[in-house]
Amino acid sequence: MTRNYGWVVVAAGALLTCVGMGSMFSLPVFLQPMSEATGWSRTGIGGAMTISFLTMGVGGFFWGAVSDRFGARLVVLFGAILLGCGIMLASRAASLLEFQLIYGIMVGLAAGSFFAPMIATVTGWFETHRSLAVSLVSAGTGVAPMTIAPFARWLISTYDWRTAQLVIGAMALLILVPVTFLVRRPPVVPVVAQPGRPSVEGLTVADALRSRAFIILALTFFACCATHAGPIFHTVSYAIGCGLPVMTAVTIYSAEGLAGLGGRLIFGLMGDRFGAKQALILGLAIQAIAALGYFFVREVAGFYAVAVAFGMAYGGVMPLYAVLARQYFGPRIVGSVFGAAAMVSSVGMALGAPIGGWIFDHFANYGWLYIGSSAVGLLAVAIALTLPGLPRRAAPA
Repeated sequence: MTRNYGWVVVAAGALLTCVGMGSMFSLPVFLQPMSEATGWSRTGIGGAMTISFLTMGVGGFFWGAVSDRFGARLVVLFGAILLGCGIMLASRAASLLEFQLIYGIMVGLAAGSFFAPMIATVTGWFETHRSLAVSLVSAGTGVAPMTIAPFARWLISTYDWRTAQLVIGAMALLILVPVTFLVRRPPVVPVVAQPGRPSVEGLTVADALRSRAFIILALTFFACCATHAGPIFHTVSYAIGCGLPVMTAVTIYSAEGLAGLGGRLIFGLMGDRFGAKQALILGLAIQAIAALGYFFVREVAGFYAVAVAFGMAYGGVMPLYAVLARQYFGPRIVGSVFGAAAMVSSVGMALGAPIGGWIFDHFANYGWLYIGSSAVGLLAVAIALTLPGLPRRAAPA
């Protein structure tokens, strides 16, 4: 087994995150047909997504710790089975509460098993091109809305929502379970300690979570996600409110996601060349400025320009947190540490939809959402600037 196999793990990770996260995030496509067919409120159906998102955050920490101990293959295999079975069971739910519990807990817990463990595993396969490799795995989440969601829409229009969810659950099982067997633990590289800087060898998870580096990294991650959560969720509604046609508003939202794919590659390469911390700070600054840009645009061209900048920034910075976690805390506990940081960030993501809705309900427009998002984005930059220097890297023996 050579280090070239790391690129196979990258490809497997990208497919796992694409199908796994895409299956979970296909729920918005089901919102209208489910509500019309069952009489369940859209708020209630959307509540299943909120529960699943919070469960995913907690699950990310749990699965990250398990992957540190037993390896990512076991984690993603269990997650794939749980995801497929959870979606299929949810498609048979007889009540809204039953649907919320099955989808929110089973699917959310399953989705948390893919991102943090696979990102942590990939960081161990690469000494060079690490930021790029992590970004490629993360790119799977960007591809998901352009693949699973349209497929779900076609299934619903051809059959009904229950059949569509049943098919997506079965498809997740058939695709993901075989792919999990491509996942391998990275080779252990003996290292020689270098004096002069603190070593991460022997650091416990508890020590790491109490460290200044982790607290600042997690707070930056939280503020970053709180910055883009509201604008992402309310982009379509805001564009329609500005007088744009519905289809145009949807394509603006799609442009954000597509730009995020490019951003992952660009910031991944920048992280390898200039350092993950420097690339992160630049991306956070662009994100904050672009969030405010939405406040000023009214024309189609302006919306597309801001969407590209915003999507490139928020998509590009996300993988860098895992790279920094690996650099600060080493390969042995990176799954636990990154999972914990992702759990904190999920709270920031969960705030976007309700706060944006509250702002619109009270002010009849989204202006303060974008002003507030930009302010939080600048706060994320300020926090990231206080990240401590990296421990000295040990050299291979």
